[in-house]
Amino acid sequence: MSAALFVAQRLSAVVLALAVTVHLGTVLYAVRGGLTAGEVLGRTQGNIWFLGFYTTFVLAVAVHAPIGLRNIFREWTHWRGTTLDLAMIGVAFALLGLGLRAVIAVFIA
Repeated sequence: MSAALFVAQRLSAVVLALAVTVHLGTVLYAVRGGLTAGEVLGRTQGNIWFLGFYTTFVLAVAVHAPIGLRNIFREWTHWRGTTLDLAMIGVAFALLGLGLRAVIAVFIA
């Protein structure tokens, strides 16, 4: 399982590197352009590209972060085994649920 987790984390890191770069570039563009929150929401509401991009972003976070947390817990504590794995699955679903909720809220706004 460790090899599969290693590959999953590295692949999600590649997606996150691109997504974070695009996200920060977009934020900087919006701020420098003087866009208000309402104008930003106006541009994202119903935008299928926004929905696809940020859904991909959320999926990558939901894969990447729990694997990293699992590794940190294993290195810094004595927590191992099924309970740790189940807790990290819970973290993954929490990140996925909260992230998708935010994406859908902005898409529908």
